[in-house]
Amino acid sequence: MGANMSGGMLETDGVVKPRLGDIPESCVAMVLMYMDPPEICKLARLNRAFRGAASADFIWESKLPSNYLFIIDRVFQEAKMVENLGKREIYARLCRPNSFDSGTKELWLDKNTGGICLSISSKALTITGIDDRRYWNFISTEESRFQKVAYLQQIWWFEVDGEFEFQFPAGTYSLFFRLQLGKSSKRLGRRVCNSEHIHGWDIKPVKFQLTTSDGQQAVSQCYLENPGNWVNYHAGDFVVENPNALTKIKFSVTQIDCTHTKGGVCVDSVLIYPNDMGKEA
Repeated sequence: MGANMSGGMLETDGVVKPRLGDIPESCVAMVLMYMDPPEICKLARLNRAFRGAASADFIWESKLPSNYLFIIDRVFQEAKMVENLGKREIYARLCRPNSFDSGTKELWLDKNTGGICLSISSKALTITGIDDRRYWNFISTEESRFQKVAYLQQIWWFEVDGEFEFQFPAGTYSLFFRLQLGKSSKRLGRRVCNSEHIHGWDIKPVKFQLTTSDGQQAVSQCYLENPGNWVNYHAGDFVVENPNALTKIKFSVTQIDCTHTKGGVCVDSVLIYPNDMGKEA
């Protein structure tokens, strides 16, 4: 009775049984193709066969968004990147925040689903009165991926507009404005929020609008709330049916009732990502 190793096989009571490492690498690769990227990376640690299979290009190409060649050209502008890197390396690189358009935008892939996520800085938006220091200022903060946000002290006409054209994979996408009432900073190592300029947002709601080049529209309204905390305000959803076509989106947030002033709000960015990722993605 007992077990011993023979010829790379596991022998138990005279019966030779295959081990996990004896599964052909090609078979392992076929199984891994149906798993999510985090699961693939975990299984790659099991043994040499799984590690080799987990590097197969056809696995990672199936995880990349259908427009990954467009992304490489639009974001990296490196024609030879596809030739020089394997699909796993391309996927890993896309999962990191990738800055483009002079640092005013970032793109990354969700590590679990491969879904495209985008962030557009306040500096890439059209903000009414932004050049007048009496109303607006750009302030530095560690709480923004762009290191700066637009801060409104006081204004009668609040309007922030933007547009963006991109080739999105097919699916439904959500667009959010990332805003905060109050100006946060650090004091003695602790986060504090200055709320002295917050006013006017409880009188009338702000209006969010979203339109696309193929005729889709979304309109919503809500009151800005929760001072001292960043909130992703949902502007609307849009659907992409043709992944090979460019989709142009226009979006805005306004409060243009000039019967009262409003102020004390930070505008960080606009976020776009697949709507199944949730509000706090």
